[in-house]
Amino acid sequence: MIRQLAHLCFFTDNLSGMIEFYHKTLELKIKFTLENSEDKTFGYYFECGHSTFIEVFDRKMATKQWSEDNDKLNSNNHFRHLCFEVIQLNEFKSKLELSGLKVSEITTGMDNSRQAWINDPDGNSIELMEYTYKSFQL
Repeated sequence: MIRQLAHLCFFTDNLSGMIEFYHKTLELKIKFTLENSEDKTFGYYFECGHSTFIEVFDRKMATKQWSEDNDKLNSNNHFRHLCFEVIQLNEFKSKLELSGLKVSEITTGMDNSRQAWINDPDGNSIELMEYTYKSFQL
């Protein structure tokens, strides 16, 4: 039985940019890091609340560590976006914009939740969703 989403995993060629974005800009805490067989840090787990995480790995080091052909893994990937539930969306949007991040206008989705959109340094789409008293999710 599935309890909840555990994590989303990204491989990147811009590990420092992803760390800056998820840890510094979005202020997600680093729960732990992973070191490869050469004792180099190549993976980061960012806390997203309720034991859910985003894990980000340096693509080249991960491929070397696990001997995987990541192009094959990604050839049929249909990933669209990840979504963070936020509170005080207006204030959070302003804070992100002050840090230089481009944030879409806030709209109300078909599910009656308020939403805005950003991208991480690799271009992955991120929805920022604030539930309302009319949100279907609630």
